[in-house]
Amino acid sequence: MIDDYNTIRVKPLGGALGAEISGINLNEAIPDEQLTEVRQVFGQYAVIFFRNQKLTPENEIRFAKRWGEINTNRFFSSVEGYPQIALVVKEPDQKNNIGGSWHTDHSYDIAPALGSMLFAHEVPVSGGDTVFASMYKAYDTLSDGLKSTLGNLRARHSSVHVFGAARAKKGNDDTVGRIKNPEAATQEAIHPVVIIHPETGRKSLYVNPGFTLGFEGWSDEESKPLLEYLYAHAARPEFTCRFQWKEGSIAFWDNRATWHLAVNDYQGSRRMMHRITIEGTPLS
Repeated sequence: MIDDYNTIRVKPLGGALGAEISGINLNEAIPDEQLTEVRQVFGQYAVIFFRNQKLTPENEIRFAKRWGEINTNRFFSSVEGYPQIALVVKEPDQKNNIGGSWHTDHSYDIAPALGSMLFAHEVPVSGGDTVFASMYKAYDTLSDGLKSTLGNLRARHSSVHVFGAARAKKGNDDTVGRIKNPEAATQEAIHPVVIIHPETGRKSLYVNPGFTLGFEGWSDEESKPLLEYLYAHAARPEFTCRFQWKEGSIAFWDNRATWHLAVNDYQGSRRMMHRITIEGTPLS
């Protein structure tokens, strides 16, 4: 099914989230009417995709700035001459990928990221897909009793265990050399477990396996059983969509309403992406 708007065409990719937008050229400065429709699709589907958009770094940055201020990544290498663009690369001889387990970008920040954009510059012939999960659906399908319990909880998020010095010292993960500045991994934040999305007004589950440590006022050990239940629930296949990359593809996901993971099934091939993250606001 293709939904027709005035200036774009929209093809939903999954029952829970995700839509591919066509009829747009991001190498040009898109008009306000078209951006308004793209924003509507983003709000409805939580992750949007574009094909055949081979952008220069300047045009990647121009498109990103239409959505808000760019967050300059603390931990990834950047594209030479463009500090706003993080370089996400896996070489043929490297075994581990970046982002290979479920997570939500920047939940450890006091004002978490609005969203992240990934631009495909070099992809394997097969493999290397990204899977997304809807945290709207994850929340909506919980029991009323659990919704009530979670509505009173806040959760602790941190960057320390993922990007900090202790991880860098392990030496058995070949992403270590691709993650920079472990001394900068000091971010810790507390957010509601159920947030009200600032644009859509919908309730979304806001914990994730990558950066959430536990509930405020609970120990990590006490938090673990409930978090593990929520993680298994949120990753149910019917809440997900899977995107197959091609050179010139773009994905833009809402970090306040989704999880994602990068599938690591392309050993021996190179995958090189540009990522730009858009600043957000405190959550409530």
